[in-house]
Amino acid sequence: MLTDMHVAIIGGDARQLEIIRKLSELDAKLSLVGFDQLDDGVAGAKKQTLQTLDPTSIDAIVLPVSGMNSKDEVESIFSGETIKIDSEWISRTKKTTTIYSGISTDSLRNLLQKYKRPFVELFNRDDVAIYNSIPTAEGTVMMVIQNTDTTIHSSRVIVLGFGRVGMTVSHTFRQLGAKVKVAARETELLARAFESGVEPISLNELENHAENSDVIINTIPDEILIAKVIAKMPSHALIVDLASKPGGTDFRYAEKRGIKALLAPGLPGIVAPKTAGRIIANVLSSLLIGQRKN
Repeated sequence: MLTDMHVAIIGGDARQLEIIRKLSELDAKLSLVGFDQLDDGVAGAKKQTLQTLDPTSIDAIVLPVSGMNSKDEVESIFSGETIKIDSEWISRTKKTTTIYSGISTDSLRNLLQKYKRPFVELFNRDDVAIYNSIPTAEGTVMMVIQNTDTTIHSSRVIVLGFGRVGMTVSHTFRQLGAKVKVAARETELLARAFESGVEPISLNELENHAENSDVIINTIPDEILIAKVIAKMPSHALIVDLASKPGGTDFRYAEKRGIKALLAPGLPGIVAPKTAGRIIANVLSSLLIGQRKN
């Protein structure tokens, strides 16, 4: 239980609602900032602003998946007000106050390094990333169906990267009958792809395989789908880039060639916000219980 543990949830989207419900069930004391337009009340949760919230009383801060932007602002779909976390406010938190965020941004990292507050990047954890890969794969299937005029079955799909997301995506499309290739740099990942029943190809050979593709799905946050690769793709082909912004695709050249290229980071929060919220809530609650014990 999290009885008397003061957790401030600052900003976010529909996923945050599941976090609020879970922490409320665990009896945490919740302060909600950026939820003034939220109609549903939650037992044990109090709507506040940063100005009315005493930072010296907070044990943990939960930021949205997107963290904090370069202007020190936190997004919230439940408020029309700008939420800005400044240095002075953070400096007044306890040295043990732990900040949880989906991803780390330069501004957030610099702020926390300056005041040496504990920080947990949730999406960098294997458990969160693997659980999230399931709604990501389902969302990718949805996007492919919506943006092509042929079946996934028998289509030629190349998945770039065979990490936590790439594995689930390639497995999902293979189960739907697609002819799947996986491109990666690391030889051990290529070996694992072979063991999984898909055709492994080196990223260095991607250009040679692009001309025989219907769909290319990128999971690598690096410049992978560059102009010379896109130039070899057939005009009907579709690119779905799942990597974090700005993705790994030359979108300008894809548009010039008339190839549809979609940047789609954060699919779990779009296609299955309740499930995505529960994933974060379950992991976060375990981390907070561990923090409390320490």
